[in-house]
This record gives sequence, C-alpha cells and structure tokens, in this order.
Amino acid sequence: MTSYGTGSRILVTGGAGLVGSHLVDAFLMRGCDVTAVDNFSTGSRDNLADHPKLTVVEADVTEGLPVGDEPFDAVLHFACPASPVDFATLPVEILRVDSVGTLHALDRALADGARFLLASTSEVYGDPLVHPQAETYWGNVNPIGVRSCYDEAKRFSEAAVAAYQRHKGLDGAIVRIFNTYGPRMRPDDGRFVPTFITQALAGEPLTVHGDGSQTRSLCYIDDLVRGLVMLLESGEYGPVNLGTEYELTVRETAELIIRLTGSASTIEYTDRPSDDPERRRPDLTAARELLGYEPQVHYEAGLKTTIDYFAAASKGEDAAALTGGR
Repeated sequence: MTSYGTGSRILVTGGAGLVGSHLVDAFLMRGCDVTAVDNFSTGSRDNLADHPKLTVVEADVTEGLPVGDEPFDAVLHFACPASPVDFATLPVEILRVDSVGTLHALDRALADGARFLLASTSEVYGDPLVHPQAETYWGNVNPIGVRSCYDEAKRFSEAAVAAYQRHKGLDGAIVRIFNTYGPRMRPDDGRFVPTFITQALAGEPLTVHGDGSQTRSLCYIDDLVRGLVMLLESGEYGPVNLGTEYELTVRETAELIIRLTGSASTIEYTDRPSDDPERRRPDLTAARELLGYEPQVHYEAGLKTTIDYFAAASKGEDAAALTGGR
C-alpha cells in the first residue's frame, strides 16, 4: 500500500468536473502537489481552488498532456463529459476522450512509473439483467444506442487499462462509479438530481421520465472520493464498484426533493429515454472486503447539502462555502 501525502505529485484529468474537483481538494488537504487538466467543456474553473500547490492546465487530453517532465506519483483519469445532455451533444468528444485521451494518460503513467486510476462507470452494465450488479457481471449494453458513446467508451478504457496492466506492467486500477451527486453538479446537465432540485427551487413541475419506477442508488460525493482514495492507495486492481446501496425509485427521489425544498411543485411524467436502465444498484462486496469501504452519508443529508448549494447559487450567494470554503 502507498500513501499519497506531502511531497506526492498527483495528476487529475477532468480536474474541474464534479468528481475531479473534489478529488483535487482531497489531495491538496493531504499536502500533495496537484496538477488538474481540463478543457472546461463541462467542468468549471470556479470548482478549483487558488492554492499554491495546485497547477491548473487548460488542455484537451485527446491532444496530449502538456504537464511538464517531472514525474507524477499517481495519474487519475477522470476527464469525460458524463451526463445525458452530453451524450446527445458531445458523442464524438466522449468517444475520443475515453479512447485517445485514455491512451495518453496511460502512457504518461507508464513513463512515470505512476499508479493509475481509471474512472469507469456503472453504465458499463447497461440495462442490467443481474441485480445488484457485481464486478463479475459483463453487462447488457446497446453498442449503437443513444448512450453507447459513453457506455462503450468506458468499456474501451477498461480494456485499455487491462491491456497495459497485462502487457506493459502498469500499476493500474479501475473504479466503476455509481450515481454520484453533490455540490458542483451542473444544474443543466440532464441528470435527475440537479434537474429535480432546480425545478423544485423554481416552483416548477418535476419532470419524471416514464412512471418513475426505475431505480438508482445515490452516492454523495464525499463518500465516493473517500472510496477513490482508498482504492488508489490499496494497490488493488479491480474493477471495484463504488457507490451506495440506498436504492430509490426516481419518483421517490422527486417526492423527497419536493419535501426537502419545501416546494409546492408537482410531478409531471414525460417519455422515457431510450436505453434508460431499469434498476441500478452496486454490489459493494469487493469494496468492503478489499478496501474496507462503507458509505457514510445518508441520502437525505446529502440531498439537503446539495439543495443548499443550489439554493445559494441561484441567489448569487457564496455556494462555494459549502464545498471547502471557495
């Protein structure tokens, strides 16, 4: 096991996104020197601290990694647009970042002798025929569907990590991230948590796809980041699921957000998107046994903090105070 702290050099691609920026914060708090690479297509510079140990590089990882020659101790590849809106508007960019971009990140980790962590996703399970989903399940993915740009790109990335591990001696790990939410989500990214919160705060109807019986397991960002650091430091290869087992229907989530916001909003049912998974919940056995991981933040507490963040942002207040003081 390796501990990353003062003196460690960490590279995070996609460092201005939801997960990437919280990871950057976690390593800065440990005293690491962190380089965050992002092209800001979906991430925000406002998500990143002004910190003497943070270097921010605006770049597209599909064009390479212009981050100097000093070696990194860990390379975390988290660059990729990851919302339903992005699937519809940036499909080619998604395919490139999780193919060409992944290869660039892998080559840099290999050259530096760095530990590599790939952000994969529960989307590799597609619309699963097995419930809950364990890492041994190969998935039920539509390779040419509307979500395929993301699903298949992540599956390629996993295959690339496995190939580098087997044939080039890479010290790598794969994490499959389940539905994560929290402060710094984009309000217009199309995922149901920010959509419902934004609608509820505005007093608008909450738009639930289908009859809302499809389920998701909501993981608060702090729980995810803690698990990511545990996996990075463990030396385990994976893939390892990270998330929570709090399985809620989308309709239940909408009703909960209306209650937590005190909104008078109603629920409006709309057409269900193509290839929308019916059930989604991780089997966390591997995370528990290999990492000692256990989610700690109950979904009501996490949603309340996320609602407070969106409410402050909508009023032009200092929402950054809820995400580490920025």
